[in-house]
Amino acid sequence: MTTRQELANAIRVLSMDAVQQANSGHPGAPMGMADIAEVLYNDFMSHNPQNPDWANRDRFVMSNGHGSMLPYSVLHLTGYDLSMSEIKNFRQLHSKTPGHPEYGYAPGIETTTGPLGQGLANAVGMALSEKVLAAQFNKDGHDIVDHYTYVFLGDGCLMEGISHEACSLAGTLNLGKLICFYDDNGISIDGDVAGWFADDTPKRFEAYGWQVVADVDGHDADAIRVATETARLETDKPTLICCKTVIGKGAPNKEGGHDVHGAPLGAEEIAAARKAMGWTHEPFTVPDDIYAGWDAKDKGATAENAWNEKLAAYSAAFPAESAEFTRRMAGDLPADWSEKADAAIAAIIEKAESPATRVASKNALNGFAPLLPEFLGGSADLTPSNNTFSNSSKGINSMHGTDKDYTGNYLSYGVREFGMSALMNGVALHGGFIPYGATFLMFSEYARNALRMAALMKIRSIFVYTHDSIGLGEDGPTHQGVEQTATLRLIPQMSVWRPCDGVETAIAWRAAIEKQNGPSCLILTRQGLPFQQRTDTQQADIVKGGYVLKDCDGTPDAIIIATGSEVGLAMDAAAALSDKNIRVVSMPSVDAFEAQDAAYRESVLPGAVTARVAVEAGVTGGWYKYVGLNGKVVGIDTFGESAPAGELFKHFGFTVDNVVAAVNDVL
Repeated sequence: MTTRQELANAIRVLSMDAVQQANSGHPGAPMGMADIAEVLYNDFMSHNPQNPDWANRDRFVMSNGHGSMLPYSVLHLTGYDLSMSEIKNFRQLHSKTPGHPEYGYAPGIETTTGPLGQGLANAVGMALSEKVLAAQFNKDGHDIVDHYTYVFLGDGCLMEGISHEACSLAGTLNLGKLICFYDDNGISIDGDVAGWFADDTPKRFEAYGWQVVADVDGHDADAIRVATETARLETDKPTLICCKTVIGKGAPNKEGGHDVHGAPLGAEEIAAARKAMGWTHEPFTVPDDIYAGWDAKDKGATAENAWNEKLAAYSAAFPAESAEFTRRMAGDLPADWSEKADAAIAAIIEKAESPATRVASKNALNGFAPLLPEFLGGSADLTPSNNTFSNSSKGINSMHGTDKDYTGNYLSYGVREFGMSALMNGVALHGGFIPYGATFLMFSEYARNALRMAALMKIRSIFVYTHDSIGLGEDGPTHQGVEQTATLRLIPQMSVWRPCDGVETAIAWRAAIEKQNGPSCLILTRQGLPFQQRTDTQQADIVKGGYVLKDCDGTPDAIIIATGSEVGLAMDAAAALSDKNIRVVSMPSVDAFEAQDAAYRESVLPGAVTARVAVEAGVTGGWYKYVGLNGKVVGIDTFGESAPAGELFKHFGFTVDNVVAAVNDVL
């Protein structure tokens, strides 16, 4: 009979062989955590290799993503569509087994991990999604949402500051179905972590409100099983299981040291490891009895079929709720979304108001949120400033003191910009929600890597950033965004919108909601902005990212390009240049404009018109692509100052006279 040790050794051997063949990778964590993975997958995980997207599956996240050969090995062994040829192609071009787990490559990989701590934070978002979905959809006797989120993590994840943000909130939110296995091997790249990581981790997590199962032998299957059972019995607290492990377990001459962390073991050590483990098979060869011991296809199909029966009973009793659950988990917008979104935007146009775009954003939310029960909003302790709590918002934990209502759809994240953004990514990955979260534009800096990960994974997270420029005013340069909008535009697959009024704001929100293959940033003002009159054609062109807002007779003498709060300034400057043919182009989204065909882009910015000026209250470098080296950019390439916004705009040259002078200079 195949032993548990032999099953775990299959992970060890596949991991060391794949890393050796690639001549690159991290064998230490997969070999050290193999016993934990064996118990988790064979005794506890509810999943179906034949349907990796089953809605009620348990989620598994390898937060210490450098150990990617562990999930790849497990997915292969349990029966996912991840062949041995893909294991052999570890870290090779276009393989399903890249160096760190990447969402969308191997089936069964729930999130892209590697930047340490973010997988853990994603998992908190997944566990939050499970809890809120359960509260919104489960009925007495009908628990159609009922699954766990399991995480593997290491010392590096716990050293990263995001682990504090995410785990503190997880404890506060009582996420009892979040279970984390801490690979406490005492080793990182530089060596023994005792010199730089002497935290009392169990006490730290107890202080967060977690259940902690300490001092578990990470190589004792019975101890791991008992610890996991203990974790599952606690329904009101997430659990940290502290597993004492040996990094590179099974490599007799290298285990326990930092040399095994991130480099191939070498042929000699691999041969010694095979001998020590009693593994007599050739590289990339797994015997049938080992495959049989791991195979989860039948068990997974049985689990999913049982759930399908539950769903059928639920559908019979609650047909509307069942249809809604199915729609939301599929990521589809409501059938009447387009028609009702048109009506919501028409209502905004009819009012013709001139608020700050952060206020216009709330107006848009008030129109769209009743149509989208899948919205899960929030703010990093700036809700009244970000205006993200709509008339349809219901707080999960905001404005309720210590009370929580998990049927809600809005979360106060606290001052946790990075944690909020990574949690949102986990929510988007879980399914059933469209997450949006807000802070000041300046604090997108704290969240930056989570934004990049959202773009890398092409998921629908919506990041709302208000107080977008020197228009913030008296709080000064520590809070005034100057370079942030420009650098956000540099992130591949990220849509960035900086609207100029309520209409552009509503259309930016709609574009972000409808974009299913990537995240969006909405960049919004503190100060009020003028309403711009448009024809139906102009309004329809807003979604194209750049369009002619004011045109002239014949060929333009010059073109003024502007975004956000500077569009009104450009329009005023054009009026002051009434003796010239001036075209004003509003460009709320550079990436959306770049996605249009060449003919449309030429119609907006004809190549024959070389006299061009761009106006934006931010750094200037990116705009020379549109104005040319002989064009002018009215912008700001220094930090701001502390003063009322109106004074700052004058001080830094955002005046009609200065824009007029720039136009005259290029003519």
